[in-house]
Amino acid sequence: MAHEIEIAAADAVGGALGARGGHGHGPGPGARCANCGVELQGPWCHHCGQLWEDFHRSTLKLLGEAVEGLFHFDSRLWRTLPDLFLRPAKLTRSYLEGHRASQISPLRLFLVVLLAVFLAGGLSSREGEVVTVKTGGENQQVARASLKSLSPEVRAAAKDAIEKSKLHLMVNGRPLGEQPLGSWISPRMEKVLDDPERFKLILESWSERFAFLSLPLAAGLLALLFAFKRQFYFYDHIIFSLHSLSALGATVTVFELLNPFLPGLAKFLLLICPAHLFVHMRGVYGTSVLGALARMALLFMGSVIGAVILILGLLLVGLNGMGA
Repeated sequence: MAHEIEIAAADAVGGALGARGGHGHGPGPGARCANCGVELQGPWCHHCGQLWEDFHRSTLKLLGEAVEGLFHFDSRLWRTLPDLFLRPAKLTRSYLEGHRASQISPLRLFLVVLLAVFLAGGLSSREGEVVTVKTGGENQQVARASLKSLSPEVRAAAKDAIEKSKLHLMVNGRPLGEQPLGSWISPRMEKVLDDPERFKLILESWSERFAFLSLPLAAGLLALLFAFKRQFYFYDHIIFSLHSLSALGATVTVFELLNPFLPGLAKFLLLICPAHLFVHMRGVYGTSVLGALARMALLFMGSVIGAVILILGLLLVGLNGMGA
């Protein structure tokens, strides 16, 4: 299943849109559940749990309800987003204290934002993946071009460099091609050169799943950083991470959309991320200024290490998907 994140996000949006139940009008007197036949006492069947809904509506009415639902969102989206950016600590504390009806579920919010990040990235992506090929020998040639536009000569030279271990990657003094890992990578790298579009699609399909791993990574790092604060449990770190990553993802989405047109303003927006994390962390965990800054530095280093591991894992999965 290559699109779990999209399905989950669509379900999250659908859940938010359909939370009103019955599209503003309930079942009439004596109405029965279409699933089990029990007489209804409200929009939800108390016997089987199915939502009552009248499907006999005109196309125009369905369109109107869709637009209404999109902009209404049960009012929770519009109450959650301002708090997410302006009062993140209040939003997280409210959820942890049980005040949850007025805000979107943190997991739903995270899934929708994650989908928005990839959609925005797809819209703003540009051609021109750059590759450097060294053909070895005294007169080395370096070719830089889009993977899709490599000439047959350059492509052949790259494959020859891979086969003859002239990529200058050494492990324990021996070329990578002579290592077990090199014998696994080399044929797959040749297939990447032959079919870069397939490799790109594999990476895109897996990148969403790997991005979701940022949640347990962030929560695990927070659990280590606040190990001596016994009043906080792993669940608290999960909720904090969901809200924090959602704010980060929303900021990145705006950055991706603005960067092609207003690069200066878009880069300025990225400064919001550390400031938001600082305010969020101090408000939820009650840390001092120095304590928050120190933990942010450690969190940044741990996140960089984790991101490198995830990227390497994504590349290995992508190469494995190319086959031997």
